[in-house]
Amino acid sequence: MRLSLLTRWSALVGTLLTVGILIALALMRLMPDQPLVVIGICLLCVVPISIITIRIHLEQTLSLYRALTGTVTSYRDGDFSFSLHWPQNDELSDLVGAHNELGQVLREQRLALVQRELLLDTMVQHTPVAMLLVSDSGAIVYGNIAARQLLHEGRKLEGAHLHEIMQNAAPALREAMGRGGDGLFTSGEAEEEEVFHLARRSFSLNGRQHELILLRLLTPELRRQEVQTWKKVIRVISHELNNSLAPLTSLAHSGAELVRRGQTERLPQILATIEERTRHLESSILGYARFAKLPTPRLDPQDWQAFVSGLADQVQFKLAGDVPQEPSAFDAAQMEQALLNLLKNAHESGSPAHEVVLDVRRVQGLLRIEVLDRGPGMSDAVLANALVPFYSTKRSGTGLGLALAREIAEAHGGRITLANRDGGGLAVTMVLPI
Repeated sequence: MRLSLLTRWSALVGTLLTVGILIALALMRLMPDQPLVVIGICLLCVVPISIITIRIHLEQTLSLYRALTGTVTSYRDGDFSFSLHWPQNDELSDLVGAHNELGQVLREQRLALVQRELLLDTMVQHTPVAMLLVSDSGAIVYGNIAARQLLHEGRKLEGAHLHEIMQNAAPALREAMGRGGDGLFTSGEAEEEEVFHLARRSFSLNGRQHELILLRLLTPELRRQEVQTWKKVIRVISHELNNSLAPLTSLAHSGAELVRRGQTERLPQILATIEERTRHLESSILGYARFAKLPTPRLDPQDWQAFVSGLADQVQFKLAGDVPQEPSAFDAAQMEQALLNLLKNAHESGSPAHEVVLDVRRVQGLLRIEVLDRGPGMSDAVLANALVPFYSTKRSGTGLGLALAREIAEAHGGRITLANRDGGGLAVTMVLPI
């Protein structure tokens, strides 16, 4: 049976009042002429009884309040193992039930959090990437197994100072840390040479600045990629050589047979074909050499009007708007090679010659160079691979034109992107720092 607090206390007060009235009536019969004495005796009887009764009832409630205070304190300290019991079926029992349910939810959440932390710690500890968490004072807060093995011979790193650890690290790592920021560095020599990627991120943790340092060994991946690249280069060059040498062998045999028969009237044609195939082979090999030996660009101020005029003498295009009036610093020979490749590709795409457009302008502190055409554009697969060296959809293409343009753009600190245009055609955009 449920009795509310209001009902219980109303019944208690009513009972005490009834007892007081009954005592007063009994005394009035015994001492009808002494009302003050009756009142005094009633107070002496009823007040102690009321105090004792109310104190007994309040003691249980106060004990519950103290228990609630204790469990809340335990929750604050991260201990969710406590629960409470209240024997009465009233509003306080509802409060105790809600409190116990809260404790159960917190216990389940704490258990799930511990499990996630254990999983995360296991993953972080066994990742091949060396991870260091460093406080703003330089003290190492956390280091996983890979970091211990790489920097401290497997010993614990927590509590050590980063500066002390770096004193015993490889010189290449110390130099990379001194430069700051992300980057690649090489440690070791000859066969023991290893390539690492260093990444550094700063963030606030518990109101203090921390830095996360990641060291990743790239040598195995780079070696696998290097092997794949060499295989691809060998396939492309072998294909190119076979396409040229097989006709040359056949033509040379035909020429020798004609000479043996004394039929020399076709020799000029055969020799001209041999010359054409030889020049094509030479051009391909020069293209490979040019891509492989791209020097560091020499950044000199260049006048855009004169530079664009020089391009117009070699390939046809339409200039969109005016070129920037301010000179820009770039390697004229390399930039000319890159833009010639892009403009020739635009013409070879099947675009009408008058739709091949060159647009040069400054945008938000950057130099934006666009080559536009109205050819068929590119499929998603071709767009994803067009800038990869030796990738070509042309029958006689080397796959070096766009790759060389990208190499030149990146050597200048910029980037190059390809996108299909609305209405058909391709837009090749080169963005360079001013």
